[in-house]
Amino acid sequence: MRRKVRAAAWFAVVPLSVLSASQACAQSSVTLYGQVDVFLGAVKPYGADRKFTIDAGGIQTSYWGIKGTEELSTNLKAIFDLNGFLNADDGTSGRFSGDSFFSRNSYVGLQDTRYGTVKVGRNTTPYFISTILFNPMIDSFVFAPTVLHTYLGAPYASNGGTISSGIIGDTGYNNAILYSTPVIGGFSANALYALGEQAGSLGSSKWGGNVVYFGQELSATVAFQQVRFNTSPVADTGVPLGFRYQSAVTAGAAYDFKVVKAFAQGQYIKNSIASGDVTTKQGQAGISIPIGAGSVLASFAFARTTGGPETQLRKTGAIAYDYNLSKRTDLYIAGIVDKVGNLSLGTTFGLGIRTKF
Repeated sequence: MRRKVRAAAWFAVVPLSVLSASQACAQSSVTLYGQVDVFLGAVKPYGADRKFTIDAGGIQTSYWGIKGTEELSTNLKAIFDLNGFLNADDGTSGRFSGDSFFSRNSYVGLQDTRYGTVKVGRNTTPYFISTILFNPMIDSFVFAPTVLHTYLGAPYASNGGTISSGIIGDTGYNNAILYSTPVIGGFSANALYALGEQAGSLGSSKWGGNVVYFGQELSATVAFQQVRFNTSPVADTGVPLGFRYQSAVTAGAAYDFKVVKAFAQGQYIKNSIASGDVTTKQGQAGISIPIGAGSVLASFAFARTTGGPETQLRKTGAIAYDYNLSKRTDLYIAGIVDKVGNLSLGTTFGLGIRTKF
């Protein structure tokens, strides 16, 4: 008991930089990590009014986490990760009101160098990973066109109500089991299954997976996921009555020509609804050009949603310059133009800073 009390007191006063170091046991480690991103800008979503703001997560959503490992044998480790989003502009946790505390990742698992890794808890979806790795803006929910199209889809009037033109569900799944293979010849694969946890039903679930390849210049991916519910979704919005399931597939590739890195993505989303299927076809092209201590980033995405009374088109273009002050800190200036159907044009501009720890 005395040892536990002394250990608790030590953690209460130790500087955060020290916490990231290995613990007394050489076979175990705990690391504190994360990043903080804030930007000053003018934000005007499509169909809405403009506002001037200091906001969080311009080029990337801020987060912090604690992760650790314990060596169980030569090839086997126990692992955990507790990782949550935060809003650095006002100090609140999560991405939005009501978001869970560790909504980025919250899992425990086993990692074996020969057989792969199993993680149980809340896990980031393989589909999200394949989406963000193959566009120059990565996972920006403000300035990445393909992320806006995929995870902040526009409302679309189907014959049975309104549904999002993008992915139904979050970037991470609760109550999930994730298996990841070891990297073999540049290839790796991930498979995810999330239980719906509805009493008396085995059909309420979410599942998916991806295959990723990383070579010296070429990288590529393909991913699939399906969301299925027996009655109605739990904690998912934008789903009309008669919704059966959503299937989505995406493919992406990137090639580094040294003077420029080119990105390309294609996506197909199908919503099975009793009143008639709704589908979205989307593509994205982008480039990253190293200039000085930073890079010019540009991306354009196009989406076409059909199945309802009207066809909805969405066109989104973005450009940014990301300047590295150090290995951990960068400044960026970015702008995006977003056009959805006949709604007024969305235009957002921002100047921000991001630092990692």
